[in-house]
Amino acid sequence: MQTTQTTVDPAEIAKFEAMAAEWWDLEGKFKPLHMLNPTRLDYITRQIAAEFDRNLMADKPFDGLRILDIGCGGGLLCEPMARLGAVIVGADAAERNIPVAQVHAEQSGLDIDYRFTTAEDMAADGELFDIVLNMEVVEHVANPLSYLTACQQLLKPEGLHICSTINRNPKSFAMAIFGAEYVMRWLPKGTHVFNKFITPDELFALLEQAGLNPVDRKGFKFDFLGWSWSISDSDLSVNYVTSALKPA
Repeated sequence: MQTTQTTVDPAEIAKFEAMAAEWWDLEGKFKPLHMLNPTRLDYITRQIAAEFDRNLMADKPFDGLRILDIGCGGGLLCEPMARLGAVIVGADAAERNIPVAQVHAEQSGLDIDYRFTTAEDMAADGELFDIVLNMEVVEHVANPLSYLTACQQLLKPEGLHICSTINRNPKSFAMAIFGAEYVMRWLPKGTHVFNKFITPDELFALLEQAGLNPVDRKGFKFDFLGWSWSISDSDLSVNYVTSALKPA
């Protein structure tokens, strides 16, 4: 990894380094993410199709699009993007995540460019992408504005930035920290820090300060009765996702 100025928080990286081997264990520490992933993909693919005029029923609808998944982890988003035809780069500041992602991609017969690097280093190298996926990362960085600015620099003009995170309120504390870490024990205690959670209005303001134009936000709502996730137009109280465009 290069040594340009970074927003990486070493304590946060250490948390995910410790869990790296479990990325593809459906019953392991990333079980909540595996449960959420189909809903994330539904939102992501619809947004990309709308912005780039792609037909999701086509064989390779994202053919020709260059996509960056920043904070890619074990590749849970990279692999479906590759199957949809995109040229996909997966980047992560947690070094141990990369070989896990590489091995799984090879086993799946997928060509994915995985890198141990940061958004800031890639921006300094002049990398450019049609789409930047920035999912469940911004609440773990040391400086959200600097980090989002680097993500903006990685986009081509009229590029699409999709960012998801966790709201900050009593309900999000009860569900994302107390419920997920202490009651259900889906995640190790300390995975999330409440003060690092960002409200939708705060995130929209940060995106604008970073030079992006926010165009959409939706909630990811968990149904305890159906034990499943869905996209909500109105309930952004816990998990939520945003779309923003880089001006031409």
